[in-house]
Amino acid sequence: MSSTPRPALPASLPRRTGRRLRRALGARHEPLARPLDRSRARAWLSAVLGAVLALALCAGGSLLLYRATAHRADADRGRLQQVDAVVGGVPDRTTATGSRFAGGYSNQVDVDADWTAPDGSPRHGTVQAPHSAVTGSRIPVWVDAAGTVSVAPADRVALAVSAACTGAGALLVLLALLALALRLRLQALDRRAEAAWSTEWERLEPLWSGRAGHRSED
Repeated sequence: MSSTPRPALPASLPRRTGRRLRRALGARHEPLARPLDRSRARAWLSAVLGAVLALALCAGGSLLLYRATAHRADADRGRLQQVDAVVGGVPDRTTATGSRFAGGYSNQVDVDADWTAPDGSPRHGTVQAPHSAVTGSRIPVWVDAAGTVSVAPADRVALAVSAACTGAGALLVLLALLALALRLRLQALDRRAEAAWSTEWERLEPLWSGRAGHRSED
């Protein structure tokens, strides 16, 4: 029973990166390594250290951002109070086409409502309500000490997700810049290696091919 050998699968990007890094670090400590090999090793090592530093900075920045926004949300939650507003009137729900809400694709619409301030005085104004709100519906709103409607304090989960997304975006940008810098550096080293190889070939090729002896005889 014959078996056909399976073709080798290409190595993944992290594995290829690890191999190149090990090879570069080995050349860095190899006494017979060329200066260009050591330069490549330094370039890879700098890129790895930069990636680790970028990860630490972005993680720390995300944590600080979350703490700052959470502290602000807690302060807003302390000075604001949630009350029920009674919807007094809703706008026309359809446009001229009769198929879309007048408020566009948002889930909120401006409605007239009445509510009571924390000091007990009545208030009237425009608040945001779901499209399903009808006259007489009660909707929760956040008001300050004077009874003015304010933006609701942010939820901690939403703040955590926002901070994490911000940190991830910054990390991707930094990693992309590091990868670009590494690529440019390696390309410059490759051009230097090719130039050195061409110079050595021009010097050694006549000796290797024997043309130098013919020239001396002439």
